[in-house]
Amino acid sequence: MAARVVAVSRSGTHSFSKPNQETIRLLTGLGVEGDAHLGTTVKHRSRVARDPSQPNLRQVHLIHSELHADLRDAGYEVAPGELGENVTTEGIDLLGLPTGAVLTFGGTAKVKVTGLRNPCQQINGFQSGLLNKVLGRAEDGSVVRKAGVMGIVLADGEIRTGDPIEVELPDPPYRPLEPV
Repeated sequence: MAARVVAVSRSGTHSFSKPNQETIRLLTGLGVEGDAHLGTTVKHRSRVARDPSQPNLRQVHLIHSELHADLRDAGYEVAPGELGENVTTEGIDLLGLPTGAVLTFGGTAKVKVTGLRNPCQQINGFQSGLLNKVLGRAEDGSVVRKAGVMGIVLADGEIRTGDPIEVELPDPPYRPLEPV
């Protein structure tokens, strides 16, 4: 299956879920036009409280639709945008990408993957018990984060449902994704 965009979402407020849109526009070095997380410095409220001058490595949030399917199998109903993602993908192992991988959407818009989303308690406010489904443990006891990846915008462009996604890996050695 070729990698593609399932849905695009944005919200101008710091709401948990983001309504789906026909298109979203990425702005180089800033994020999603009209989204509350747009900017060169951190916009997530907890991070702003700690240090508002930190670079914004979370300009774009991406989740794989396969997570939604897994959650449905576990008894949860989650639709694109409801976990706060800007781009819902299909056919790409987002969590398996290395740090620095570049995703190109529709041939123009580019996002560089900076790390994993670190899910928080707000997910349980959306649906009770959901946090335990997007966090797990590996055989070695380490935490496995399943709530998508974060990235920064490298090139302007519009993204719409159905757009193809191309992946460009960085030069080896690859660095595994860590929470950002």
